[in-house]
Amino acid sequence: MSDPLIFEWPIRVYYEDTDAGGIVFYANYLKFFERARTEWLRACGIDQQRLSESDGIVFVVRRTAIEYASPAHLDNMIRVVSRIDRLGRASVDFHQEAWRDGVLLASGDIRIASVDRESIRPAAVPDAVLKRLRCGPHESQAASANCANANANSN
Repeated sequence: MSDPLIFEWPIRVYYEDTDAGGIVFYANYLKFFERARTEWLRACGIDQQRLSESDGIVFVVRRTAIEYASPAHLDNMIRVVSRIDRLGRASVDFHQEAWRDGVLLASGDIRIASVDRESIRPAAVPDAVLKRLRCGPHESQAASANCANANANSN
């Protein structure tokens, strides 16, 4: 993986993820994508609980669009690939894909909104969080001193 703004997260398919036909229930790809985004944020050094408590900001899903290409089955190991397509002042557009052994299973575009925890109204993403999002989870591999400084200053 050469692009520092792309993040990959492995997920094993459990029995609870499958339907009566033994394939992953379609809505569970939303869960897989959510887990990967959460781990992506964590890898960027963004603690969502702390963001909520200190800044009163939470991230919520505003929109999703998913296409399904091939089924996954019980015990498959899949890889969710995530990247930011657009970073706005109060929202983030992610493109995410689920893969198994080089086969695309599903792809989705998800808009995440930044909202005030109390009012659930749009709220600007704090500057320190924006800097971390721009640097991505792999800033130590390919980023400039600006990313390293952004990460050091937002702790």
